[in-house]
Amino acid sequence: MAILGITLGIAVMILALAVVKGFKSEIREKVRGFSGDIQILKNDLNTSFENSPFSLDPAKLNDLEKDSNIVFVQAFATKPGIIKVNDEVEGVVLKGVDANYNWEALKPVLIAGNPINFKDTFASQKQIIVSQHTAQKLSLKVGDDFLMYFVQEPLRKRKFEIVGIYNLGVEEVDRTYVIGDINLIRRLNNWSVDEVGGYEIRVTDFNQLDELTAQVHDGLDIGLKAYSIKELYPIIFQWLSLLDVNTQVIFILMLAVALINMISALLIMILERTQFIGLLKALGSSNWTIRKIFLYQAGYLIGFGLLLGNLLGVGLAMLQQYTHFIKLDQDSYYMNFVPIELHLSDILLLNLGTLTICLLVMIIPSMLVSKITPLKALRFN
Repeated sequence: MAILGITLGIAVMILALAVVKGFKSEIREKVRGFSGDIQILKNDLNTSFENSPFSLDPAKLNDLEKDSNIVFVQAFATKPGIIKVNDEVEGVVLKGVDANYNWEALKPVLIAGNPINFKDTFASQKQIIVSQHTAQKLSLKVGDDFLMYFVQEPLRKRKFEIVGIYNLGVEEVDRTYVIGDINLIRRLNNWSVDEVGGYEIRVTDFNQLDELTAQVHDGLDIGLKAYSIKELYPIIFQWLSLLDVNTQVIFILMLAVALINMISALLIMILERTQFIGLLKALGSSNWTIRKIFLYQAGYLIGFGLLLGNLLGVGLAMLQQYTHFIKLDQDSYYMNFVPIELHLSDILLLNLGTLTICLLVMIIPSMLVSKITPLKALRFN
């Protein structure tokens, strides 16, 4: 029972850690791939989906692109519109990008078609990428075309051809955004060629996001502000932070179960060997010498349980990672399967921590040995 408790405990802890890290990594990478890590926007009272235009000093833009902590900087702009097709209408936000847009982050979620081709600057303004949600709702596919109306004075409409369909799995993005050419937004809004709605920045180390956001903001002109992705999608990242709390609760519960089983097993071993303890004491053995015998036995049980638990936990994690046999509702969890992310360092630390805590706690019940006297022990039946 002690071995079983350790086995189940370490297996559940490995799976919990792998699943939580997988969730956080998958969702974070999806959002980062679409919106970058940091966005530079005009600091005004505009709360609409249509960005306020600005121009960034070329020297400062060059400094950002050369910063070793930054992977890339890319321009974008957004403009709301209404799609009318097949007797259906759908409100969306056109996200305009340019020829320097990094498609590598979006390609994994591009389920049909291809990225926008910017080689022909005129044709690119007629190409568009829609989400799978929008395509299914409006019965569209790659190659179809539709009219999009932009509510402004005067009313503008443009015809687009679908060149790609993406499925990010993040509902608030899939329901809202389509991707097109930023030059079209410039023409519709009468912007100059160097005006943009914002800049997306990808950093090398996401763990330093807050510090790098502050660093970027400090280098901007008055009237501009740098926002981290955590500020732009607060609900998603708050939910991800709650997963850490859930993991800690699981760790505490599983460790408690393992410790209770080990303490019970050690007490039973001591009580079953009362005469043996009495004999050793009669022969001159010290309490600590006898206690070490039982601690070694406990260490063997813990070690064997850890071995079986690692085989079970890592085995199930690898099976899920390669087969995705456990499915999820994408509308609720942002993905259609349970993601797994295993790191050898995490597994080693988890095993070392469990072994250390269990052995330290075992010292307390082993103190029962000191309460056993040779005379009573040898007469014990």
